[in-house]
Amino acid sequence: MSATTISAYLIHRLQDLGVGHVFGVPGDYVLGFCKALEDSPLEFINTCDEQGAGFAADAYARFNGLGVVCITYCVGGLKVANTTAQAYAEKSPVVVISGAPGLNERQRNPLLHHKVRDFDTQFKVFEQLTEAATVLDNPRTAAREIDRVLSAAVHAKRPVYIELPRDMANAPIVEEPHPAPPSPEPEPIALREAVAEALARINAAERPVVLAGVEIQRFGLQDELMRLVNGSRLPVAATILSKSVVREDHPLYLGVYEGAMGRQEVTEYIESSDCLILLGVFLTDVNLGVFTARLDPSRIINATSERLSIRYHTYDEITLGDFLPALIAAKPDRRAPAAIPHPPTPPECFPVPDKPLTVRYLFERINQFLDDSTAVLADPGDAMFAGIDMTIHCASEFSSPAYYTSLGYAVPAAIGVQLARPDLRPLVLVGDGAFQMTGMELSTVARFGLTPIVMVLNNGGYGTERPMLDGRFNDILNWRYSDVPRVLGAGRGHVAATEDELETALLAARDDRSTFQIIEVQLAPDDRSEALRRLTSALAQRVRS
Repeated sequence: MSATTISAYLIHRLQDLGVGHVFGVPGDYVLGFCKALEDSPLEFINTCDEQGAGFAADAYARFNGLGVVCITYCVGGLKVANTTAQAYAEKSPVVVISGAPGLNERQRNPLLHHKVRDFDTQFKVFEQLTEAATVLDNPRTAAREIDRVLSAAVHAKRPVYIELPRDMANAPIVEEPHPAPPSPEPEPIALREAVAEALARINAAERPVVLAGVEIQRFGLQDELMRLVNGSRLPVAATILSKSVVREDHPLYLGVYEGAMGRQEVTEYIESSDCLILLGVFLTDVNLGVFTARLDPSRIINATSERLSIRYHTYDEITLGDFLPALIAAKPDRRAPAAIPHPPTPPECFPVPDKPLTVRYLFERINQFLDDSTAVLADPGDAMFAGIDMTIHCASEFSSPAYYTSLGYAVPAAIGVQLARPDLRPLVLVGDGAFQMTGMELSTVARFGLTPIVMVLNNGGYGTERPMLDGRFNDILNWRYSDVPRVLGAGRGHVAATEDELETALLAARDDRSTFQIIEVQLAPDDRSEALRRLTSALAQRVRS
């Protein structure tokens, strides 16, 4: 350890945790660490902008288990505050590494470039956005702090912050690291009592059902979930945030539950269940259909990463990771096959020449286009809400920030996903407004030879806001999105205003895997999915009240 620098140790620990890529933008305060990355097995993916790097690292974390974004002090760090907030809200383990002025530069509190107020201003900001934060300002404690903070990211599935003063980057570590303490074990008596209580309620119920949430994906519990579902033949539904937690062609899958905004048969089945088993569900306004959900607490078993509650009885020390394997081991009664609603079979699409595209036809055709090698990345808006009814063929291959709902996620997310999972080809669904925020990360896509298919839903502005409260503030400049490849000197562009043009573009995009594809889908400004109509109608009442 005495010959290991702080940078080398941090890189080594990231490798141990399965990280192969680091996303970021260089700056003078972090150049020393960037050089250490370049000389290591990790690949530094420098993006066009820090926000793009943050979203790419978030998506990488969702598909890989841990992501890393590396930026410079304040001008870079504060740009990733938004993406870090999203990662915290949606439990995505991203390591934020920021350079900072050297300790030897801070004497007498000089006005160094990028400084905001005090030298610890950025650190204080990220303390509010992360599970754990540290400044590596002491070679004697650096290894211990690195282990502590990375352990917090892995166990809490939330972002963490590491600040590295530039004169510490190559400082030798002079003390052996202390291994992070093991996670506390659940109290065995409490766990037995909790499982017995849950088992009794499930076995006594006439129509129990599982609602699987995003924490199933974050904590890698998909296999355990399916053992419970298949072993007991319990029907299972997902939330918007956890769409694709289950293969959506599974015979016991109901669909996405979203309160009154969702398919009526799914809503009725969930809300009439006499034993609703919530596993890792975020009870957010969007997940609950802008709080139109009618869920009776007296019928609910609710297990999260923080606690377990059964009706009104709470077990604070029992987490989802403890409860789910123990419940499977207890073997709930196997149910006889029951009649349950299933997602509708997508209709076959026969393109009509010169017929203008609609949102409905577009998503019906995309649904047929998907296969086992496609990961769908949807930006908030109709890209996300219309996408809810698409059938995702493999588990955990639909990603959208359906709780924090930050525009601009999907295009840079494609970078993170394809690097984390080279076996998947990202299909990006993004509105024109969101594309104008981060769409030029296609430059990064081109530089690193990635091949997503990017569908820009061009309806002339912020289509989600228009039905809530319209005005010129919802208008944007109409770009020629299909010409972006001409600017970059890479990629292939398509325009689809009619059904037959969409067919031609999709088939050409599927066949060409040599570069990225961008399809500009031209839609009427007032055309939107039924799911988005229901959402914006509910939100409009709040906006105007």
